[in-house]
Amino acid sequence: MIVADSDVLIDALRGRQPAMGRLAREIRAGTLCTTAVSVFELLSGARSPAEREIVRALLRALKILPFDNGAAEEAAEIRRFLDAEGTPLPMADSLIAGICRSTGALLLTRNRKHFERVPELNLGRLEVS
Repeated sequence: MIVADSDVLIDALRGRQPAMGRLAREIRAGTLCTTAVSVFELLSGARSPAEREIVRALLRALKILPFDNGAAEEAAEIRRFLDAEGTPLPMADSLIAGICRSTGALLLTRNRKHFERVPELNLGRLEVS
């Protein structure tokens, strides 16, 4: 299972490579997901009804992973650990990382600087192989 972070989904919506190519491949393979947190970020950032419909069209092609109890426990552990290290993550990134860790998903993100600090989080690369 591969989770696309909000930044990767935004790149694809804007037609930017390599995100567009990689996401198209993963959608065809049926392996692409995103999180309920990213759904919130995308829909709250859409400025018009037309933009919201474009976002919803993309989201219909993806499985949406919820922020459930397992994800909450993982996110809390991540937050406590990184806070103690003096390198906290923004709340949304903690929640996304918690969802990915609780499901064992691979996270595709351009924001590697934030997410590579999270222990036991599987990070992928955007490049199409």
